[in-house]
Parts: sequence; C-alpha cells; structure tokens
Amino acid sequence: MKPAATLALPFVALLLASAPALAGAREDVLAAASKFQSLKSYHVTMTHEGQGTTMEMDFVAPDRFRMQMPMGTQYMIGDTMYMNVDGRTMKLPLQANMAQQWRDPAKLRADQAKTTATALGPGMVDGKPAQKYRMTHADSPGTTSTMWIGANGYPLQIVVESKAQPGSTTIRYSRFNDPSIRIDPP
Repeated sequence: MKPAATLALPFVALLLASAPALAGAREDVLAAASKFQSLKSYHVTMTHEGQGTTMEMDFVAPDRFRMQMPMGTQYMIGDTMYMNVDGRTMKLPLQANMAQQWRDPAKLRADQAKTTATALGPGMVDGKPAQKYRMTHADSPGTTSTMWIGANGYPLQIVVESKAQPGSTTIRYSRFNDPSIRIDPP
C-alpha cells in the first residue's frame, strides 16, 4: 500500500463516522424519526404544562397503544378501542387502519417534506447527552418544537410551544424496544 493511501484510510473512516453530522440538521431529525418508526416498542410521558395534565403511553408494534390519562385508560388494539372510565370498560370499533395512519411511511414523508430544522448544539435529557434541534412545520405556523436526539439516534424529548395554547407540551421517550412492554385487552 502506498503511503498516501495509508494516510487516507483514517480520513475516510472519520468522514464515514461523521456522515450524519455532516448531513445537516433536517437530515439528522429525519434520520431520528425514521429510526423511531422502526421501534418494536416504546414508552412516552407527555406533560401539558398549560393544562397541568400528564399522559403516559406505551406502544407495541404493529398496532397496540395504551394511553393512561386523567380521565381513564384507553387501549387501541388493531381496529378496536377499549376505554376504561370510572371502573367500567367499553369496547368500541375504530375506523379501519386508524392506528396505521400514525406510522404510514407515505404520510410521514409528506409531513417531513414540510419540516425545517436548525441545530442548536449539545444538550442533556435526564443526565443523558443529546443533540438539540429546533423544528418548524409549514402547516403549523406559530408552533415550534425542540427535539433532543440521544447518542442512540432516538428522540429522547420533544418540547412543543404554540402561540395558540398557553404553556408547552413536553414529550419524553424511553424504553426503546423493551420486550417487557405488553399491551393486552383489559
């Protein structure tokens, strides 16, 4: 091997390792969203500071959601919703493929085409290092979101601020691909 080629190998390796960072803020955010879509399960805590409410949600692929809200717990399993309110469980049919709309690749690509992002540098979420990004969406003027992407490439937190609503909404993600998350009908 020639000396110039030997020196080029570490440089090429460095470029390949840093390719996501060189791609740009929008590409980093879209890569995190794409990686998030491939998860088999996750947990979400959503706090609405203006309303003073918190919701917990679990997801198990392909179409199982459990949402624990102040009014009660709701389960979406396929095309069926189970609502638990005041100790009573009701079973309701849903529109066909309702849960899939949130994971539809074509719809996600259309939404992503309207998203802009700006890198804000490093940050921390619950003591974990992350890269921070500000995002806007063409269909939501007056609303900005700040996303923290962890070293694992998954979103750790999103804070949404809107001029239309007082206070902000903080969404925290955890338990990525956790096999202990199960969602069964109540």
